[in-house]
Amino acid sequence: MVNLAVHIAPFAQWQADAAVFFAFQKRGQELPGLARWLAAQAPELAGSAGLADFGAEAGQTAVIYAPGRSVPRLILAGLGEGEGFGPERLRTAAAAAAQKARELKLARLGWPLAAFEGLTLPSAAAAEESLTAALLGLYEYTALKTAPREPEQPEAILLLAESPLSEELEQAAASARAAAAGIYLARDLVNAPANLATPSFLAKAALELAERHGFQAEVLEPEQIRELHMEAFLAVAKGSAEPARLVVIDTRPQAADESPLVFVGKGVTFDTGGISLKPPAGMEKMKGDMAGAAAVLGLLEAAGLSGLSRRIVAVLPLAENMPGGHATKPGDVVTTALGKTVEIVNTDAEGRLLLCDALSYAGSFKPALLVDIATLTGACVVALGPQVAGAFANRPGLAEAVRTLGETVGERFWPLPLWDLYFEALKSDVADMKNVGPREGGAVNAALFLKQFVPDGVAWVHLDIAGPGFADKKAGYVPAGGTGFAVRTLLAMVRNEPALSAQDACPPAAI
Repeated sequence: MVNLAVHIAPFAQWQADAAVFFAFQKRGQELPGLARWLAAQAPELAGSAGLADFGAEAGQTAVIYAPGRSVPRLILAGLGEGEGFGPERLRTAAAAAAQKARELKLARLGWPLAAFEGLTLPSAAAAEESLTAALLGLYEYTALKTAPREPEQPEAILLLAESPLSEELEQAAASARAAAAGIYLARDLVNAPANLATPSFLAKAALELAERHGFQAEVLEPEQIRELHMEAFLAVAKGSAEPARLVVIDTRPQAADESPLVFVGKGVTFDTGGISLKPPAGMEKMKGDMAGAAAVLGLLEAAGLSGLSRRIVAVLPLAENMPGGHATKPGDVVTTALGKTVEIVNTDAEGRLLLCDALSYAGSFKPALLVDIATLTGACVVALGPQVAGAFANRPGLAEAVRTLGETVGERFWPLPLWDLYFEALKSDVADMKNVGPREGGAVNAALFLKQFVPDGVAWVHLDIAGPGFADKKAGYVPAGGTGFAVRTLLAMVRNEPALSAQDACPPAAI
């Protein structure tokens, strides 16, 4: 990841290959910070044709040259119309500016605090959101390239300030760096091909993460998983030569009396559908079926870099879903760790089989809040499209609180119902329940299945990220492939736990 540093000096002493400034469309005059810089450093540019010609449409960029200066060029990034301006337009503009610097092969990109003057966002929020988006916009997965690719990345983004940063601004820069690092990790894990990113590979990555940050980590092998009576989880891996793994990470094991925030991430490292085989078109994208586990690991990376003191526990069930001589067959019945029996009608509905046992296990930590995150259902993509995740919760207002937190960091969630009357469609003639119901309401049915395994009295949120977890094409600061979606929302949930706790005072009435 590109280095992020701070450079404090008067305008005249700034040292960078370019400085980024923002502009609104049809405003008639520059934002105050840009106007101050031009007046002090390059007054002749104020009336230049390049500046006058810049339309400042959202995401548009222009390069204005100031030869002979310590900052020899400006990168102007358009914010669009002033009306309706918000953080997402700033993120898009920031990513476009960073990508323009990469195109120009600039080594040191200046990011002036003065550029935020005149925006409706507070400076700290503008700094955090724009720096995060700039770093994310520069992401590329190059681990398997055999030769360097052009264009090269900048060496550093320099936060340019005229005086020492306030504590709030220092925190904003640190938060941007930590969030971007977590998302980079999540993207790398999702983008790694499934012949490399196996369950054991992810388990090793989790152990290395824990060692970096001083967390406690444990990796359970199949025999240990079997001792926990997790037959539903193990049923997913039966057709694969790759053994299942259950990873458990505790950020503060010494605080065993503190009820943790527990995050459960679906980690299917490749999903063929099993015996209920998927069609071949697009199956290569099924390496991304572990985006939930990757997002949780991204959260832990960001939490470790941020030094968050809140105790977090991660539970990651990892497996491949493959056809084979030992594979689970449609119609098989398994007994879950909770003792409930499940008829596996469709082996391509495997994520809920991993998660149901993992949710039961998570209850042993007596969580203050339990969150599971998974690329769970195509039905959620049909309902909400590819850029929005579904949010289900067993407490009034909890899913809406997640939606609000996600919106603040540019990740879209939409609350969906969790009605008990739908469980009728999940009842089985030979077991307690089936793992799938009818096609109609598929995302709700899947969430309702998981609800049966949430410990009594525990506030729970289920996030279905099947749409935004993996992107078909690049857009702004989101690349094609693994997106790292939900890392920032999970981080916001940890940082804003009181706001979430206020939503879980009582369970909803059954409908």
